[in-house]
Amino acid sequence: MNFVEFVRENILRSRDLGGLPENVREILKARERANEILVRVVQVAILSLFSTLYLVAAKPVSPSAFQPVPMVLGAYLLLSIIGLVWSIRRKLPDWSVYCSILFDFGLLYALMISFHYQYQQPASFILKAPTLLYVFIFIALRALRLEWKFVAAAGVTAALGWLLIIFYVINVDPEQTMITRSYVEYLTSNTILIGAEVDKIISILAVTALLALAVNSSSNLLVTAVSEQDAARSFSRFFDRQIAQNIRSSGGQLEAGRGERRTMAIVNIDIRGFSKLAANREPSEVMQILSIYQGRVVPILQEKGAIIDKFMGDGIMATFGIEDSDANCSRPAIEAVEELLIDRDQWQSDEPVLAAAGATNIGIGIATGTVAFGAVGEGNRLEMTVIGSPVNTSAKLEKHNKVLGTTCIVLQETWEDAVQNGYKGKLQAELLESNVEGIEAPQQIAILSLRKKLDAPVTKSIQDASKV
Repeated sequence: MNFVEFVRENILRSRDLGGLPENVREILKARERANEILVRVVQVAILSLFSTLYLVAAKPVSPSAFQPVPMVLGAYLLLSIIGLVWSIRRKLPDWSVYCSILFDFGLLYALMISFHYQYQQPASFILKAPTLLYVFIFIALRALRLEWKFVAAAGVTAALGWLLIIFYVINVDPEQTMITRSYVEYLTSNTILIGAEVDKIISILAVTALLALAVNSSSNLLVTAVSEQDAARSFSRFFDRQIAQNIRSSGGQLEAGRGERRTMAIVNIDIRGFSKLAANREPSEVMQILSIYQGRVVPILQEKGAIIDKFMGDGIMATFGIEDSDANCSRPAIEAVEELLIDRDQWQSDEPVLAAAGATNIGIGIATGTVAFGAVGEGNRLEMTVIGSPVNTSAKLEKHNKVLGTTCIVLQETWEDAVQNGYKGKLQAELLESNVEGIEAPQQIAILSLRKKLDAPVTKSIQDASKV
């Protein structure tokens, strides 16, 4: 993209909300409303300050002199407070913002003219009033709405209003216009220098144009940012929330082929006989069963610090230890399984759909060890995953539940590691040596189940199941 295209697309192009999703439009509208309230608050603050300065300033010597300034200030402050209350109660329509701009500059210029009468000075006195600087503040205030049209409306209104004041000053006394061409005389008297007033108008329009361009560019960036943020939030639902957060906060670009070595606990969970269950039901019913089942299992795992690596049909693979490789990962994995087994006992009454489908019969396998963690894939299709012996072992232990007729099998070293690190929960372990399909050597495993009595032993003696 060359410079001209960049300027056209990012600075000159007006934002278009029509093609945006409804939730994105609502976010932008809420932001605009908040900014409009801020505009009103700033207006009230400025007028309160201006009123305070007027109260402490010197007043006309003659008490009978006409004093319109307090009335104009009071009216201006009252209208600003009404606008603030209105903006808080409901979203202001565009026409009310344009009317507010007219009131702002109308009352500001009326205030400047009122100085001319109150202090009984020539009309050219208006052109020397420092109150003109508030014009730029009121133009800048409209930039908070992040819509260039309001900035442009404020700037054009300010320029036209100043032209009207110049016309008034020149024509209020046709016999004495007080126009001069001397810059020195202009600075040291109440004369009028047309060039100086033209400079003021040019300055107002130049500031307006620059602010409008900046606001339009910022508005386009805001629309893009909010849209991409919403898209990222939607796509992050396809990832574990912790992985999604790590991707967003990562300083580098996520690339395939980059990984880290970590010590983790791998948990595989599966519904027994789900393939047969799914074959005899409508697809929508199968998806409903999966949704309810995952809605019960996933929160329990995540509460204990698990990261959901992937969903494989009815299978769930979770990892413990990605965030902190130095922390013990066996104990939270065992604690998560304990909570899961306790919760499963409630599925019969809480989730009749799962009970009717026989989806309460699950198998769990747990193994710990060193794995490689990182991104795999190619080009624009990446996936975060863990690779290593514990992953395969955990999956095979989960399937081995079918052979032993059990619910949860864990490597003995994983169980002992959890106990050594303070696990004193409601699970008990029966230690076995068993041949596991797909693993060459016999494995020292622990079959976990909920203790019927709290004083029951945590670990039963090892039995020889090498022939199983």
